[in-house]
Amino acid sequence: MSHARTRTRWRLALTATALLAASFLVPPPVSATPVDAAAEDATDYAITVDPKAAGAKIDDTMYGVFFEDINRAADGGLYAELVQNRSFEYSTADNRSYTPLTSWATTGTATTADDDGRLNARNRTYLALGADSSVTNSGYNTGLSVQAGKAYDFSVWARADGSSALTVTLQDADGELAQARRVTARGGWAKYTARLTATRTSTTGRLTVASDGPAALDMISLVPRDTYKAHGLRADLAGKIAALDPGFVRFPGGCLVNTGSMKGYDEESGWERRRAYQWKDTIGPVEQRATNANFWGYNQSYGLGYYEYFQFSEDIGAMPLPVVPALVTGCGQNQAVDDDALLERHIQDTLDLIEFANGPVTGEWGGKRAAMGHPKPFHLTHLAVGNEENLPNEYFERFKQFRAAVEAKYPDVTVVSNSGPDDSGSTFDTAWKLNREANVDLVDEHYYNSPQWFLQNNDRYDSYDRSGPKVFLGEYASQGNTFKNALSEAAFMTGLERNADVVKLASYAPLLANEDYVQWRPDLIWFNNHASWNSANYEVQKLFMRNTGDRVVPSSATGTPSLSGPIAGAVGLSTWATSAAYDDVKVTGADGTELLADDFSGDASQWTHTGGGSWSVQDGQYVQSDEAAENTMVSAGDPAWHDYDLHVKATKQAGKEGFLVAFGVKDTGNYYWWNLGGWNNTQSAVEQAVDGGKSTLISKAGSVGTGRAYDIDIKVRGRQVTLYLDGQEWGSFTDDKPAEPFRQVVTKDKRTGDLIVKVVNAQAVEARTAVDLGSAKVRPKAEVTTLAAAADAVNTETDTAVAPVTSTFPGVARKFTYTFPANSVTFLRIRKG
Repeated sequence: MSHARTRTRWRLALTATALLAASFLVPPPVSATPVDAAAEDATDYAITVDPKAAGAKIDDTMYGVFFEDINRAADGGLYAELVQNRSFEYSTADNRSYTPLTSWATTGTATTADDDGRLNARNRTYLALGADSSVTNSGYNTGLSVQAGKAYDFSVWARADGSSALTVTLQDADGELAQARRVTARGGWAKYTARLTATRTSTTGRLTVASDGPAALDMISLVPRDTYKAHGLRADLAGKIAALDPGFVRFPGGCLVNTGSMKGYDEESGWERRRAYQWKDTIGPVEQRATNANFWGYNQSYGLGYYEYFQFSEDIGAMPLPVVPALVTGCGQNQAVDDDALLERHIQDTLDLIEFANGPVTGEWGGKRAAMGHPKPFHLTHLAVGNEENLPNEYFERFKQFRAAVEAKYPDVTVVSNSGPDDSGSTFDTAWKLNREANVDLVDEHYYNSPQWFLQNNDRYDSYDRSGPKVFLGEYASQGNTFKNALSEAAFMTGLERNADVVKLASYAPLLANEDYVQWRPDLIWFNNHASWNSANYEVQKLFMRNTGDRVVPSSATGTPSLSGPIAGAVGLSTWATSAAYDDVKVTGADGTELLADDFSGDASQWTHTGGGSWSVQDGQYVQSDEAAENTMVSAGDPAWHDYDLHVKATKQAGKEGFLVAFGVKDTGNYYWWNLGGWNNTQSAVEQAVDGGKSTLISKAGSVGTGRAYDIDIKVRGRQVTLYLDGQEWGSFTDDKPAEPFRQVVTKDKRTGDLIVKVVNAQAVEARTAVDLGSAKVRPKAEVTTLAAAADAVNTETDTAVAPVTSTFPGVARKFTYTFPANSVTFLRIRKG
């Protein structure tokens, strides 16, 4: 064995703790037998392929994207409109800081009105501009972004009792950006247009409309002429999505579907602004579409609506997969709407949506599609009902009625169900039981977990019932945009492909994020008003989407031998949007040795405050009194403690949730905690944090009462934990699954005959690997695509640290050796001989 090889193995041992979390120890990998006598030294891993065996068929729609209007993904994002709040509909219903003039500056006399002089009933607010007055829009991010030589289409709806000349200018702090244009408004509401051509490039533009006489204005718009396939979407963002070659597009949510009122935008509802996304609001002329209060804290104009969604799916060759409300709210609202007439209306709306997508032009809704410019059908084949409902029984009663109605009229349309917001727990189990009993075709699963969870759960679908419902993994991500996150997702995706007979669809989420309006991290594509860039996660998704193959070729690989040490760490107390009091904390070793005892009769000097909130000793209790603070952790003890019993007495004083008791605390980002009364006091769970990313290990429904003292006991033995609430066992778990860093899958491309060997090496050392292709006849050269970077590498607007590198490997044979770089995803396309 060479000295160089010894150093490599030693580096592997040194990086194991960071790789597998603080409590795992990983010895050097076992050497495989060299493939021949000429091999310089032993290999770390071995991959064995069985080309004669038939693996799972992989559908063309295996990987797709999920578009939700979060992080300004639509207005200010994919929708190419440059003017923010173009119809003066912004309201405190959208955001407390909003007014109808948000993003507008005025001179002279300019007020907004909501009266019978409006443009139409669904566009309720307009601007009343006095003589010699103006209004200026600041756009998104730093302003309106324009490029020299590019044309931009201006339009405005205006009404003037007499004749008013409207002057349209585009400028920034350095002066004019385009030659001013003038239009004359006369009489009742009418649309006026002009074209502006930018003379300079700027990202800080301002659009001004000035009037020499009194005028009413609405729907002030500026849109680039250069949009994706001339269909009104921002070209660079749409192009990045298209470059993934997605098999489907899920739309429009997400929480947009199952939150807010299920009523319409009409006089009967009082023009309700906080509504679930309802497709009929989003079609027809844009000036007649309703706006809505977006769940994520801003206004959505519906300029990018269902027609544009279907059109974009067609443009990029992807299957549309819309999601409609099930009349059970989620995302923290958790209410079942009990209104039979409203339920019937939504079911009919769903049938009408299918007709809008697929129906003949002679029908009502097919005719509306044709009137918008698309007489041919959009070929809708799948439709989902609901999103992440936390009330599985109530949801499923309604789901069955939707499914029955769709199957009766459109038997060729697959109706998709879901399993709630988590990867496990009582809601998940109940939902899956109901889905199995009803023989549902597809079940939508969602989860956002730590990189360690994704490394540990590559085998998640190995044990799923092959004859039961199939899986649509509609939302998943590993809680970060570093290359480490992307590597863990890549490792997990090899398991998705291996189980392609069960997992039929999968989409990372969310898709888009405007860097100045972020409600959720991580995200696949980042952008501002003038640029966009691919995350490391995007590069992984693209590599898998464009090299999926048609069938899995069965293969196996040796793993990284791992030795699990005991769960070790200090103890902690915390709260989340709650005030709570703690007392009688005691930690006792397995042999009865007292490690910590604190009844808070004195001070709290044993405790270290690492989170937020306000802690103090009050009346012999340790109290966190800030009801708004989140993650207020205090900890005590030795990070080396293991095999101990923790006792705490906890009392909720006020607030939204319960309390959190931590164990195995290594530092601020690595710990376990029992979250009692979490998720707005609806459930309790044990969560594990690894490098700040959390995963749920066990959960149950339940709440915590205010003013009542609870006895909490946690027994830690090795890697097994048992939890007791008021002396009764609440649950237990064993956290002993290794976070395997070396994963692979092999697929075959039917069109080319290529074998595609896909290997993820999610560790800080290279992996020299013996590959045995069995009886496969292959050519000696392989096309190689590699993603390799530092684990903490992040792509930004100015720095692309993670990008694919292509090369040729000349050493392919039925048996060969390949060294996969540290922190890498490698695809070898091997041509048939």
